[in-house]
Amino acid sequence: MATGKINVSVDNIFPLIKKFLYSDHEIFLRELISNATDATLKLKHLTSIGEASVEYGNPIIEIKVDKEGKKIHIIDQGLGMTEDEVKKYINEVAFSGAEEFLDKYKDSAKDSGIIGHFGLGFYSAFMVASKVEIITKSFKDEPAVHWSCDGSPNFDLEPSDKTERGTEIVLHVADDSTEFLEDHRINELLSKYNKFMPVPIKFGTRTETLPKPEGAKEEDAAPTEEVDNIINNPTPAWTKQPADLETKDYQEFYRELYPMQFEEPLFHIHLNVDYPFHLTGILYFPRLSNDLNTQKDKIQLYQNQVYVTDNVEGIVPEFLMMLRGVVDSPDIPLNVSRSYLQADGAVKKISSYITRKVADKLSSLFKNNREDFEAKWNDIKIVIEYGMLSEDKFFEKADKFALYPTVDGKFYTFEELQEKLKANQTDKDGKLVILYASDKEAQHSYIEAAKAKDYQVLLLDSPIISHLMQKLETSKENISFTRVDADHIENLIKKDEEQISKLSDEEKETLKKELEETIANKSYTIQLEAMDSAASPFIITEPEFMRRMKEMQQTGGGGMFGMGNMPEMYNLIVNTNSPLVSEILTTKTAKKKERLINQSLDLARLSKGLLKGEELTNFIKRSYEMVK
Repeated sequence: MATGKINVSVDNIFPLIKKFLYSDHEIFLRELISNATDATLKLKHLTSIGEASVEYGNPIIEIKVDKEGKKIHIIDQGLGMTEDEVKKYINEVAFSGAEEFLDKYKDSAKDSGIIGHFGLGFYSAFMVASKVEIITKSFKDEPAVHWSCDGSPNFDLEPSDKTERGTEIVLHVADDSTEFLEDHRINELLSKYNKFMPVPIKFGTRTETLPKPEGAKEEDAAPTEEVDNIINNPTPAWTKQPADLETKDYQEFYRELYPMQFEEPLFHIHLNVDYPFHLTGILYFPRLSNDLNTQKDKIQLYQNQVYVTDNVEGIVPEFLMMLRGVVDSPDIPLNVSRSYLQADGAVKKISSYITRKVADKLSSLFKNNREDFEAKWNDIKIVIEYGMLSEDKFFEKADKFALYPTVDGKFYTFEELQEKLKANQTDKDGKLVILYASDKEAQHSYIEAAKAKDYQVLLLDSPIISHLMQKLETSKENISFTRVDADHIENLIKKDEEQISKLSDEEKETLKKELEETIANKSYTIQLEAMDSAASPFIITEPEFMRRMKEMQQTGGGGMFGMGNMPEMYNLIVNTNSPLVSEILTTKTAKKKERLINQSLDLARLSKGLLKGEELTNFIKRSYEMVK
């Protein structure tokens, strides 16, 4: 039996890197700046523990573009590399210097902010460059070296005359990547990926106006000077302790994140945890609309202040993806391009922590200033309702602070609501009936009829409320949500004053037959009810279950809550004590009887918002004829 070692050929490694390793070529700059950042932070750590006898100073990372020479330079003042280190870290593909460094100094370096994990970031340079050079001098007292490679497995390594420590990467930009020689494109990438890197990044210079010298005349121009153009904020708010920040600091950081967003956020949540995982960040509650689809992808994910993605699905719970802000964690597993998240135990723990933290913050706001919480309810309710629907642990916490507003602008928690309604809004089976409106204007007549009976009517108008009501009905005992224009509201309306019908059984049978013959629409189920004579002669209600299923179908749109098409079904409640109904029954002329029935039906449909298009036009025309 023979044994041996498989040798992996690297002849085609660079074409593979260019084509498959990174999905987006523009991240080359992020990767190279991340390497420069690591080199700088490593030096900072070594000087702090006395293993580097050099002055750390105030190092920066500089980006230079030579458009004529078709070159990009990335220059750092970090710890640099010796000739042996170049051979080890550059010539051995996928050997990660950061991993080795962290392993060697694992106890003292755990908070140093070192980014790299894969040892492949440097090779992203070949996605945009036909040739790459490394000119580097170590902080150790060893000669500088110059490495160059044209994208083949062959490289040159020779001495360099570089005298200052650090590393300069020179990219000879390929003909298919000349877009990266434009200043505006580099600015765009720096702003996107490196806006909050922990080491200052210089790109060009800017003109700064100085104070006028003493005695200068008013018409004299103020002096100016060219200063380094530092494009990043190395110490963003989320890297600081909450105790060191004030409200204005959070607001300024929000504007830094979203410069085109003019409305201030309603409130913020500062994330800061060290165990059992590392996570920092700030989440903001903006004013939210009812459109769930337009709100997502506003949270930015960072790894040690390096921008990764704005698709945080899996890390941030789905119901919180409508928020804005930043989440930063070195514990989130990423692939080599840092753009694809792989679900594992750490991610699930992070998601649970964020859910709990948000729930605790909302609970605190509710307890400390309920009046302010109520004022913000309409702007935040969609997130809370969505969370209650999708996360059982959040539901348990939110059940104590979720609010249920009435059409008159009062707010109740569910517990308060039960106490308020139990004396007056229980049906004949002892079940608490919670009346609500979804459209205050469209359901105005039904609301007024309920209020006339001294019933409380809630205003529940978010797009997912039907789903949440379904959950509440199954999780609570003896409650039922009924829209104010729904079918079994009669159980409540009649409970305290049973009405006796003015019509005999024979008259009712005749009336129902005539109504069924005139009303050909099979969507209506005719019910004769004895109500107050002043009540409407015809009232249209909709079976609560069918109506709610239709709402859930519409909000699902074939997606999360998508369902099949539900048929149109309505109840036509005819008040047998109404004088108009009596007139319909006693009218001898068939044509007049038909007109009275159709006009009464259309008035009920108009009140319900069902009369539209040609039918509405015909109704208006017929009404004018009757007036005339």
